[in-house]
Amino acid sequence: MTILVTGGAGYIGSHMVKLLQARGRPVVVLDDLSTGHRDAVSAPLVEGRTDDTPAVEKLLREHSVKAVVHFAAYSLVGESMVDPLKYYANNVGGTTGLLQAMRAAGVERIVFSSTAAVYGEPQRVPIDEDHPRNPVNPYGATKLAVERMLDDAHAAYGLRSASLRYFNAAGAHRDGSLGERHNPETHLIPLVLQAASGRRASVSIFGADYPTRDGTCVRDYIHVEDLCEAHLLALDWLDGGGGREVFNLGSEHGATVKEIIDTARRETGRDIHVVQAPRRPGDPAVLVASCERARRVLGWTPTRSDTATIVRDAWRWERACTSA
Repeated sequence: MTILVTGGAGYIGSHMVKLLQARGRPVVVLDDLSTGHRDAVSAPLVEGRTDDTPAVEKLLREHSVKAVVHFAAYSLVGESMVDPLKYYANNVGGTTGLLQAMRAAGVERIVFSSTAAVYGEPQRVPIDEDHPRNPVNPYGATKLAVERMLDDAHAAYGLRSASLRYFNAAGAHRDGSLGERHNPETHLIPLVLQAASGRRASVSIFGADYPTRDGTCVRDYIHVEDLCEAHLLALDWLDGGGGREVFNLGSEHGATVKEIIDTARRETGRDIHVVQAPRRPGDPAVLVASCERARRVLGWTPTRSDTATIVRDAWRWERACTSA
């Protein structure tokens, strides 16, 4: 059963391709390489966009694709605030084109890369899937729009889908071959490790007066390999007759910004210079997932999502980048 991975040249997508291949699943990748990296792709790569419906339909037919794992999206929250139409055109419009191609080619299963940003400001913690969805930025709004589109496509056409709402994806492949290569980099752990390796002078802490155990924000970090295992289980769930569901993916254990920096100091043995900065608008104090549904329905339990393992694997990747 050939799997199409859209955005398979990106951070999480490339890890997914590697896992599928390791499990003996035929894979083809669709990516426009606007943010992905050709050298991260270990499967056949078709360069293109998901909104090109005729080309995607042709790809699906030529490769006998039976299911799609859909990562292709813009994902920078700040950029989405400045240029929301870019995000609606790509994230919503691109997914519309993909679903139209799937329908024309008779492909009836899709695993969608969603986000905890659909929840907005948390009303309760831990956050379960029934928490109100009130995104506070266009990025989260576009992901929620796609989730609603998948609801409607299931009701109207019988399209089977699983939406996986990530909390904070982090880490790198344990063999050091893949990791985060965002430009610009906005994620905390790679920024901290770049400060440890000397690729940047310091890392900023945005606010130290939150109502948390050390005054800094608490976030739920989930290892990228654990994320990919969940996608594989979601594919199996759809293959077994699953219809339409959403799942949170997190570790269910929050870490503060200071705790991440302290863990990085221990794992790297390096000094990390910290700059105190004001709070950023819209940063909640605490975001932690409830993943009970993924455990119960998919049988998923993360195994690499303790902060030490996440930082250790990410540091292996950072050292590979600095020695290249």
